Amino acid sequence: MVMEFHYSGARRIKRRYHQKFRQKLISEINVTPFVDVMLVLLIVFMVAAPLMTVGVPVKLPKTAAKILPNQLEVPLEITLTGSGKYLVMKTPVKLNELISKLDIISEQRKNKEVFLRVDGVVKYEKVAQVIGALNRRGYLKITFVTDNDGPLLTN
Repeated sequence: MVMEFHYSGARRIKRRYHQKFRQKLISEINVTPFVDVMLVLLIVFMVAAPLMTVGVPVKLPKTAAKILPNQLEVPLEITLTGSGKYLVMKTPVKLNELISKLDIISEQRKNKEVFLRVDGVVKYEKVAQVIGALNRRGYLKITFVTDNDGPLLTN
């Protein structure tokens, strides 16, 4: 009596094992890496945004004034720094050129409102001279730029 062994049973077990645990193709997009990248970019922009404000460093006085609503046009801006410099729209100018430079810029604008940024250590005499020159030239709407959260004056 001769016995023959067939290993087909082992092949079937092996085939079932591979069919059961074989990875299937996924047809959806994996958004996890995309979300990770977006969160990192969000954090980077949140940290970098306050650093991107370009301006002349001036220590503005604090007042209890309300914040003005947003305007359509970038306002005309004059800055008097603590070191005695005068700037028109972030461009340094001499005191005698201040009004002529402002006139050139304001020719292309509808609004003649001037925002005046003055460092807290600047003498009132210099501020009064600039305001007087602006008034004489026809700039009658002058707004002082200040920081919020200043002291409230009460009776």
